[in-house]
Formats: sequence, C-alpha cells, structure tokens
Amino acid sequence: MGFRGSIVLAVAACVALAACSGEETGALPPLGTVLDQTTVSGISSGAYMAGQFQMAHAKIVTGAAIIAGGPYGCAESAFSGMVFGPFETVLNAKKAISGCMQNSMAAWGVPNPELLADKARERAADGAIDPVENVISDRVYLFSGTNDRTVYPAIVASAAEFYRRLGVPEASIRFVSDLPAGHAFVTETQGATCSTSEKPYIVDCDYDQVKDLLTHLLGAVAPPSQSVSGQYVAFDQGAYGGDRSTSGMADTGIVYIPEQCRGGGCRVHVAYHGCAQNRETIGDAFVEQTGFARWADTNKLVVLFPQTVATGSNPHGCWDWWGYTGRDFLTRDAPQIRAVAAMLERLSEKP
Repeated sequence: MGFRGSIVLAVAACVALAACSGEETGALPPLGTVLDQTTVSGISSGAYMAGQFQMAHAKIVTGAAIIAGGPYGCAESAFSGMVFGPFETVLNAKKAISGCMQNSMAAWGVPNPELLADKARERAADGAIDPVENVISDRVYLFSGTNDRTVYPAIVASAAEFYRRLGVPEASIRFVSDLPAGHAFVTETQGATCSTSEKPYIVDCDYDQVKDLLTHLLGAVAPPSQSVSGQYVAFDQGAYGGDRSTSGMADTGIVYIPEQCRGGGCRVHVAYHGCAQNRETIGDAFVEQTGFARWADTNKLVVLFPQTVATGSNPHGCWDWWGYTGRDFLTRDAPQIRAVAAMLERLSEKP
C-alpha cells in the first residue's frame, strides 16, 4: 500500500504537494445523527487511525474495526519526550516499519501490548485521551490476511492482545485471520484476486468484510439494499482540517447519506482509507467498491469517508500514526483526530 515507502520518505523534506480536486463542494450537512453511537473502521494506516480515534474519543465510540493494523501507540519511540521535532519523527518512523509492520523487533518485545495498554492509561490519566474504561464496553473487529506481507499477522494479533490488556472481554473481540488475503480491504465480489497487495487495495475473497465488521460492531443488521439508493456528498474538509500542509487533510471529504437519515436519528460509521488509497490516488474506489453504502441504506447508518492528501512529509497520503503532524498525534489534540471529531459534531447538529 506504499505503506513502508511512505514512512521512509516521511523523514525527508516536508514540501507540500498540491491536490487535484477541482470538484464542487459544499458544507457538511447537519443530520441530527447520534454522536455517542459512533463506530470506526480503517485499513492499514487507517486501521491505526481508527484505533487512535477510538482511544481519543472513547466516550462517543462504541466499536472499532482494525484491518491490517496494529495496537494503539505502537510506533511511539522509547525515546519520545527525550528528543523532539524531526528527530522524534524519524525514530517513530523506524520503529513503525520494523516493529509495527514487519515484526522484526519481536525479539526485543515490540510490540508490547501490556506496555502500550499502560501508556494508554497514563494518557487518559493526563486527560490527553478519554478514560480507557469507556473502551472496555466496545466491540472490536480485527482482520489480517495470511498473505499480508506489509503488516504481518503477528502485528494485528498484538492489537487484539492490546484490547484484552485494556479489559475488553474476549466475547467482544472478533479476530479474522484465516483468509488468504493480501494487504487490502476484502469484499465478496469486487476487486483483484484475493492475495493481491496493490492499488486500489480492494480484493475479492468471497467474503463480505463490511457485513462481518458491521454485524460485530452493531449487532444484528438488516440485509443490504440491492443497489445504492442514498447520496454521496462531497464536502469542504478545509473547515475542519485547517492547513493541509500541516494537517495532511485533503480539501474534500465524502459522506454517504441514506435517504432515511435526512431526518435525523441515524448512527455514523467513520471509514478510514489506507495509504495510497485516498481519492487523490485511486478516485472513488475505496468509497464505492468496499460496499459500505448498501449496508448503510438499510441500517440507518451515515458513512463518513474523511480524506488525506499527499505531502512531502507524507507522499502516499497515509493517516498519521507515527507523528508527522506533531507529537500530539496519539491524543485528542492531534490535527486529524480533531478534524474528524468536528465533522462528527457537525453531523450531529439538528437539520
């Protein structure tokens, strides 16, 4: 997913790369959604961001799906707080590659789910994230393909153990690890051959990943619509993400709105794309081919697809899980976490 290369290049110069949107966008519409029943999912860097958002805003998140990603805080260097600025980012990036993707630091106890859970509790005690007690009642779905050589299955397994160490009951954790998928989002009918790990990182494994993750996170779900009947709305992310050169957020985001959600009362699911999987790179493939919309149509679910942009410090448009936006990247004050939280607040306003 350009994942490893992204982090290698992220330690180079930070020259912003212009996006190529040009489409008409408006304001994110208020829909009267139910803020404290938010669920999140993500693949690759998006999986890390889903976990980070869940921890930062545990009071409003009730479930998270971690697809080809590791435990919260995995990339933070042991020297964090001792060195600052670019040097800290470089150390985080090196650990991210070796210890949170390739699993080549296992002999040194990296990742260490117990230590990461303790650090999460410390951040919560400092008020940087919500109390971890709010995570214990969450439902957690995790996925790793047996042919994934970008984020190794052992790394995803350590994410499952992280949640156990936090106190999430085993019955609330679903870990799917027996499909021959590559590093990709899995579908029942869309995408490349199951074992593929290349753009747009959507593969056909005869498995409806959206159905499985939503069923686990939400409980029983109604069958999907035969065809998409709602509306994909492009909106101005600039009102939430700020300066794209420092936040890494694109100018435009997408929200899918089922017709029945125009009047309020729907939940929101946030779907984070992976590296080199944003609209700037692959168009609307992640937004439309993953299958969220048909399930949203029949389950009163608004789906938010926030978008990153490629920059000199993040050339493949990854979500920030190693600190390229600053040392607050794991907290409620992280630019990307703050932006998505503001989007959710807006959606929850009365129409």
